[in-house]
Amino acid sequence: MGTLTKEEIQSLAPDSLSKDPEASLRHACNCMKETDNWSPNQQMGRRWTLGCVALEITQRCNLDCSLCYLSEHSEAIRDIPVEELFRRIDLIHQHYGDYTNVQVTGGDPTLRQQDELIAIVKYISSLGMQATLMTNGIKATRELLTKLSNAGLVDVAFHVDTTQEIKGYDNEVALNTLREKYIERARGLGLSIMFNTTVHRGNFHEIPEIVRFFRKHADVIRLVSFQLQAETGRGVEGKRPLLITPDSVWKQLETGAGTTLNSKAIRAGHTECNRYSIGLRLGDEMQDLLEDTQTVGKLMQEFQSVKANRRHKFKSLIAGCAQALQKPAATVLFFKWIFNLIWNRKEMLLRSKGKINTMSFFMHNFMDANDLDSERITACAFKVMTEKGPISMCLYNAKRDDYLLQPTRVKTEQGISFWQPLTGAITDKLKTAEEVVTPMQHPVKRLKGKSRQRAIQFKRTASSH
Repeated sequence: MGTLTKEEIQSLAPDSLSKDPEASLRHACNCMKETDNWSPNQQMGRRWTLGCVALEITQRCNLDCSLCYLSEHSEAIRDIPVEELFRRIDLIHQHYGDYTNVQVTGGDPTLRQQDELIAIVKYISSLGMQATLMTNGIKATRELLTKLSNAGLVDVAFHVDTTQEIKGYDNEVALNTLREKYIERARGLGLSIMFNTTVHRGNFHEIPEIVRFFRKHADVIRLVSFQLQAETGRGVEGKRPLLITPDSVWKQLETGAGTTLNSKAIRAGHTECNRYSIGLRLGDEMQDLLEDTQTVGKLMQEFQSVKANRRHKFKSLIAGCAQALQKPAATVLFFKWIFNLIWNRKEMLLRSKGKINTMSFFMHNFMDANDLDSERITACAFKVMTEKGPISMCLYNAKRDDYLLQPTRVKTEQGISFWQPLTGAITDKLKTAEEVVTPMQHPVKRLKGKSRQRAIQFKRTASSH
């Protein structure tokens, strides 16, 4: 265990695929034990095999974020055939089973043809899995979100922050106008609304204000996620400054929430990668819902077989009640825990006037591409599905082009052919070494991040001579 060398990174392959979700769950449990992350409060390997799996349906994006994780080649890569995406969805279901959280992402997935995006979400839902749309919100219109909701979409996660450098929004507080706009687009559609924020040097001091905004809208926002700056992909900001650490960011979240947030009650994968907590908003105040680590751990163990169906919460309630009838001692513990929660907050409950909501806080500590910890890769709770199987997102980001620039096998009437990612053509041959291009060989309009900066600098240098 330790930091992976370049050679080790290149040698690592996607996880072996299984057609038995229970076997995959046991493997996840073994990974947690192997990396010393197993505990009564650990959910990976107990309740679910992983937190979520990403399905990248396009590499194109309509923004050029200063901390983009995409490849410098990404903008030149054509959209992968939808038939191949359906095959990967099948692999996800075979490997992880029902209720798997599938992030429909990219690039920005709303740039995909609308009928294809809807079909992708519908297919995920038809297999009993839960689809989340990961988007910057620009093209996520009310009309599109309505169609996606009807197709079975469970969540919409809007990524909004100052790394996007959107004109007219100089800071995170100014971006609240945009966040409110997106909230109203999704309100009342039966979707869980989430927000993603990348934490970097420019907005670290604003985290409390961002959280206060989310608190204000806890009646509609289900989860807020904060992702720490990492040096990976085509982003130009580089390594995170020393002031940004999991501890310092979590402290900022607690400042905005106005309460401590216990991240030990529910574990999600490696402790260095993820932190999770739930806040209980009573009126205008927020309290920690999971402060009793031991009791929450016992309850999560007793009710681990109850799957959370976010689209149909009543089904989850029925399943929970059925389990409760079989476990009277655990049921008594649950009601005792609820009673203590109410009793200890009775004055706040009276002041809240029935204005009661919960909101989940999640923090993800992505790794730099050249500083991958082998133990964290083993215990990864966030995978991406490739042509050959699931792989840790941090590992995938470190060798993204190894997957994106390779031709993809597709079935045709003539048999097996190869889809070429840079042209979209389907040929009977694999790409040769001579066909590999550098980012600077792509048209300038397709350059973003580091390669765009280099092109601008080259143009300035050339004009000065």
